[in-house]
Amino acid sequence: MDVLQNLLYGFSIALTPMNLLFCAVGCLIGTLVGVLPGFGPIAALSLLLPLTYGLDVTGALIMLAGIFYGAQYGGSTTSILVNIPGETSAVMTCLDGHQMAKQGRAGAALGIAAFGSLIAGTAAVIGLMFLAPTLAEAALAFGPSEYASLMLMSLSLVIFLSRGSLIKGIMTAFLGLILGTVGLDRLTGELRFVYGTVVLRDGLGIVPVMIGLFGVAEVLSNVGTVEKQMVIKTKLRNLLPTLQDWRDSAFPIIRGTLLGFFMGILPGVGTSIPTFVCYGMEKKLSKHPERFGTGTIEGVAGPESCNNSTAMANFIPMLSLGIPTTATMAMLLGALILHGIQPGPLLIVNRPDLFWGLVASMYVGNIILVIMNLPLIPLWVQVLRIRYEYLFPMILLFCLVGSYSINNLREEVLIMVIFGGIGYLFKYFDYEAPPLILAFVLGPMIEERGRQALALAQGNIAEVVTRPITAVFLMITAVILAWGLKGSLFVSKVKEQQEE
Repeated sequence: MDVLQNLLYGFSIALTPMNLLFCAVGCLIGTLVGVLPGFGPIAALSLLLPLTYGLDVTGALIMLAGIFYGAQYGGSTTSILVNIPGETSAVMTCLDGHQMAKQGRAGAALGIAAFGSLIAGTAAVIGLMFLAPTLAEAALAFGPSEYASLMLMSLSLVIFLSRGSLIKGIMTAFLGLILGTVGLDRLTGELRFVYGTVVLRDGLGIVPVMIGLFGVAEVLSNVGTVEKQMVIKTKLRNLLPTLQDWRDSAFPIIRGTLLGFFMGILPGVGTSIPTFVCYGMEKKLSKHPERFGTGTIEGVAGPESCNNSTAMANFIPMLSLGIPTTATMAMLLGALILHGIQPGPLLIVNRPDLFWGLVASMYVGNIILVIMNLPLIPLWVQVLRIRYEYLFPMILLFCLVGSYSINNLREEVLIMVIFGGIGYLFKYFDYEAPPLILAFVLGPMIEERGRQALALAQGNIAEVVTRPITAVFLMITAVILAWGLKGSLFVSKVKEQQEE
């Protein structure tokens, strides 16, 4: 009963005219971001984060969340009509969605993607509504050592699951930890790595760092490489799936929803890995696996449901524990910190308006996305025809304004430019930026909680690491890194043997 009362309270906040407008704007921008190839939600959130500085924190978070899960909807449009995923979570939708479009069934593919996303997103929000408060209550029993070890475990999972070399992931994470130490030491009051620069006394700003790594770097890596895409010519009729389409899609939607929800809670999984697993699972369970890749509707319904369920589940650790599981969640956590909100298990207790308003807005947002997406598909088709060289000057302008507007400091624009160059080099040499961002956000918290734990134990590190929950988290961290390093060394040896 308490949950229902809290949800009604949340709807009283989410349905106010301003918050409803923020939700609609977030969904619209998110869909646009998902539709545009080569421009993901991470870059969009990094650009728009400064614009929320003067807004009410609840409205700001509602809008930013709408951009994130709205991008999951928009990515399916590009995948089906152009065969290029606008968002990485829509990669698997290309396989059967585009084939359906070529067969004249683009309407059915887009329809089942939208309705499957609505069902999965709504179901995942119900899970979020019940699980997040329960997890937050359990986390209240954690001390500083448990929190520090849990954050370390989360960071190790992100490194382990990142694309490419584990060694590169560890290197970028260590760089993020070092960057997180810049500025004033919270416990001793000493300045670290500021080199006499006033702007670094409060540490590197999360906004210019993120805008540089994702916004500027995205532009630099895409200029001259993204060509005008050929949109498949088809009449977008029959957007409502037939009864047979629903029969074929019902179980894939259910399985995709459940798989996406439970995988979305895990740190580092993101929204793309579950869709790969879901597509493989559907193909394995199908009576006609040979049809996958030729235009079967199950290949659209399962992954599209999965990615939206995963997106909603990503909010659970961030809201209940204050631990981001992906770079996108790190940005949303950064938005809370920017507005002076202390993340963690007390967030739900201290700011029920924020938590329940956000949860209720997700119900509203999922409905808005279906209403917005299906009738506006002809508009999204026209957006797909915009050449990238017309977009990147506007994106760069947003980057400059966004990094300057927070504190009105020219030095932060310089920081943005420097990290834009670093982000471009990361892309060129195939390094992952998300481990750096997560380490940059989690690093100060890990350091603070770890030093608090040592202070309580009077410097006895053995007493800290042998606490039962802490020991379990640290053992899992060690196993993850050891397993990953062993795999990396094995791959390196195989490559050396092949070269010989």
